[in-house]
Amino acid sequence: MSSVPSTTNDVNARRRWVPRGPRSPLERGQLAVLLALAVLTISAWALTIHQAQTMDMPMGVMVRGETPASDAPAAMDDMASMETGAMDEAADMASTGMAGSSWSVGGLVAFVVAWAVMMAAMMFPAAAPMILLFRAVAKQRRASTGAVVSTWVFVAGYLLVWTAVGAITWVVVQALSNLAGRLGAAERTTWGPLVLGAVLIGAGLYQLTPLKRLCLDHCRSPFAFVMTHWREGPVGALQMGVIHGAYCLGCCWALFAVLVAAGVMSLAWMLLLTLVIFAEKVLPVGRRVSMVMGGALLVLGVLVASRASAMPWMV
Repeated sequence: MSSVPSTTNDVNARRRWVPRGPRSPLERGQLAVLLALAVLTISAWALTIHQAQTMDMPMGVMVRGETPASDAPAAMDDMASMETGAMDEAADMASTGMAGSSWSVGGLVAFVVAWAVMMAAMMFPAAAPMILLFRAVAKQRRASTGAVVSTWVFVAGYLLVWTAVGAITWVVVQALSNLAGRLGAAERTTWGPLVLGAVLIGAGLYQLTPLKRLCLDHCRSPFAFVMTHWREGPVGALQMGVIHGAYCLGCCWALFAVLVAAGVMSLAWMLLLTLVIFAEKVLPVGRRVSMVMGGALLVLGVLVASRASAMPWMV
């Protein structure tokens, strides 16, 4: 007889652990926002992959190996003197850099749109905890004060920062491309690995700086951010999104400099940096991941600058 109560208790215990659906409007709202973020992230990745596969060349990157006809003999001599063909390609790509098509409004708009989509794909997973917390607090404020603030206003402010970064990136890319276009093939082969190595070393060093840790701590502490930066109303939500985006930029700009150096449409670097950024901001070992990534970039930068290794996953 004693086994029956025991069995009944076990069944009741298991029932208590059965996952249940949202039991309140707040929980249902959180789930709706989370699902929307998931759909947007997947859609952004699909569009980004489509762009990378269908464009004749990566957005803003000069075709690999393209050199003026007058420089062809010099290019052949330099290529013959290199240890491997892969090193030649890396050097040429690094030196020509992110050459855009032209200084035009159409080129700027196309680049910024592609950049914004890419940012949504890469940053939404790491930003999800902050967005969900904002939604929860906004819901509570609505119940107590009657103020209605859409979560997507906060998201818009966040993306506004990264969209502005895309425009600045396009200008820098065009300027550097024009500069690289004035160099001969021999000069590009000489300076290419050094430029790439400098970008990698600079990014690695920044990963270890107090400013990086400060910005990362803000991104890793959604509750503290909301408590110290809360603003009422739609304008306040937009301002909060911009502020959070600024901290996020301070945390991640060096990693995106590596992406620009490797090629904006390098899917391998996109995926790697997405995982690193998510781990830094969300996982308990985030600070350690940041330091390990910094060390790895330093080592890779030295290898690339010394021509001991080519830049991996360049496009």
